[in-house]
Amino acid sequence: MKVIFLADVKGKGKKGDIKEVASGYAQNYLIKNGLAKEATRSSVSELQGQKKAQQKQEAEIKQEAETLKEKIEAEGFNVEIKAKSGEDGRLFGSIPSKQIADALTKQHKIKVDKRKMDLAQPIRALGFTNVPIKLHQEVTATLKVHVVEE
Repeated sequence: MKVIFLADVKGKGKKGDIKEVASGYAQNYLIKNGLAKEATRSSVSELQGQKKAQQKQEAEIKQEAETLKEKIEAEGFNVEIKAKSGEDGRLFGSIPSKQIADALTKQHKIKVDKRKMDLAQPIRALGFTNVPIKLHQEVTATLKVHVVEE
């Protein structure tokens, strides 16, 4: 019996897959528990329509990420953060990704989640630092952070 999976079933299929399974298994377990439905012509065409809509939505999200990347990587675009430092340019403390995200929101009205910033170690020195930001699975922007003495 052909079924369309409505949820991921370990060892059988992922959500949206159309697979052939034993009729007893399909009727007594998958369909009964709402994990799958029978693959009829109308349900298959409905699934294809949903996939097209989802692809279109994903393309729009990626396009928005590309636009934001261009804005962030524009010439002269940087985030300035003031911090106390010692004589040799080392900071008292450090600047974590949360502080960078807050400064980006305040200075440029761009809201980016701190978890999307790929900062291996917090910034501990004055000057410019490039911080990669993962805006989308395929789009990564580089933000220039300028740390100046308070």
